[in-house]
Amino acid sequence: MTDARRPEGLLLDAMGTLIGLRRSVGSTYAAFAAEHGVNVEAEAINAAFPRLFRAAPPLAFPGLEGQVLQAAEQRWWVELITATLQACGHHDALPAGLGPSLFEHFAAAEPWQVYDDVVEYLRRWRDAGLKLAVVSNFDQRLHRLLEALELAPLFDAVVVSSQVGAAKPNPLPFHKALELLNLPAASVWHIGDSPEDEAGARAAGVHCVLIERHQPAGTPGGAA
Repeated sequence: MTDARRPEGLLLDAMGTLIGLRRSVGSTYAAFAAEHGVNVEAEAINAAFPRLFRAAPPLAFPGLEGQVLQAAEQRWWVELITATLQACGHHDALPAGLGPSLFEHFAAAEPWQVYDDVVEYLRRWRDAGLKLAVVSNFDQRLHRLLEALELAPLFDAVVVSSQVGAAKPNPLPFHKALELLNLPAASVWHIGDSPEDEAGARAAGVHCVLIERHQPAGTPGGAA
């Protein structure tokens, strides 16, 4: 990379780029379901979840904020959890606490791992003077998750789709990140792992670099 092409800032996807799950989606969902008296096979969940995740509406809620936004975020995930278990043969109403308990579980550090090379590169980029921001198709839990994983201090901004009101490949999350970093699109690169990352970055005029990580079973390929 020549000096002329050196970016002044980097936008980074979260799930599948910076962090990933320690266990498969199916193993976690099945364990929580069993605690609530619902018996489903982890393998069936791993087969159904990526398809239903991809088919779900964008995790974005234009015009909502505060507790109303928080409720909408949790409802989005509970509906996805419900659809996943129904696809695995459980057609009764879910126990009231199952969806919310899974929602809270994934807000904590325990289910997640920071990929081995992430902290080293983030520190190297910061030391080189680059501005860094996360751009993720996720909800407000990502803010406290990054704090719990001790990544938050390494970023100048965190943009999540639920708060900005649009999800990748919509360019709006990228525009918001550029605004927060006070940088033009031409001086910023995006690093992600999904077609949504590439398409959204292109629509925003940002150069995109795609990477590939090993992911546990049931993780949507290239989840943004």
